[in-house]
Amino acid sequence: MANIGTVTETDFQAQVLDSDTPVLVDFWAEWCVPCHMVSPVVEEIGNEKGETLKVAKLNIDENPQATRTYGVMSIPSLILFKGGQEVARVIGAKPKDAILRDLAPHL
Repeated sequence: MANIGTVTETDFQAQVLDSDTPVLVDFWAEWCVPCHMVSPVVEEIGNEKGETLKVAKLNIDENPQATRTYGVMSIPSLILFKGGQEVARVIGAKPKDAILRDLAPHL
């Protein structure tokens, strides 16, 4: 599985922005019920996409600067980074096929 696991503001540059592989970052919080609903779907996507996509989770409560930097106003927010840039964003708990549809042009 190409899963980075947890990412923080401290290692965001190295793990996400400097990655040679696209990285899907799941901006979430412990208290967010929809976040817990979409989390297994995100992990499943990471498993299926293997070496072509990395998946990372960023807790917004523990990393407020990254949350502000990327303008995350509601969670869950899934942001796909490719070549150090945001290329796609999926907001809200959506089914797997809808998430994949939004990401497909960039993978």
